[in-house]
Amino acid sequence: MAQEIEKKFLVKTDFKSSVTKQTRITQGYLSSVPERTVRVRVKGDKGFLTIKGIGNDSGASRYEWEKEISVTEAQELMVICEPGVIDKTRYIVPEVSGLKFEVDEFYGDNEGLIVAEIELPTEETIFEKPEWLGEEVTGDVKYFNSMLMKNPYKNW
Repeated sequence: MAQEIEKKFLVKTDFKSSVTKQTRITQGYLSSVPERTVRVRVKGDKGFLTIKGIGNDSGASRYEWEKEISVTEAQELMVICEPGVIDKTRYIVPEVSGLKFEVDEFYGDNEGLIVAEIELPTEETIFEKPEWLGEEVTGDVKYFNSMLMKNPYKNW
């Protein structure tokens, strides 16, 4: 069983001087219930179907399964997704130990929200927190992409 372990933070200041890569992402959800989200994503020139399970008590670890599909298939599945589409740019920012932050800058109804995630080998892994990293929001469901489509940042 594939396990995703990540910590999530708000971004408080400019991070873009450290970016090594960026990709535009659009995604929708075939299912957004917390016990099993099923996401359809177009990331650059690739499509993906992802299934995620419910998180553990800390919210940092959960089951994740992902399969690459064609962009055409992803676009076809987007038609039957639940209402609301997530539109964002993902920036990659290296962390000093070799890990990387994925920083998502949201558009549309989530304009103004910038969130950074770091995927970790274990929940106890120590990593350097850059100055631009703000409050930790790991496990806070309102920051889950599947919830941002239902209750976007503009409504907070």
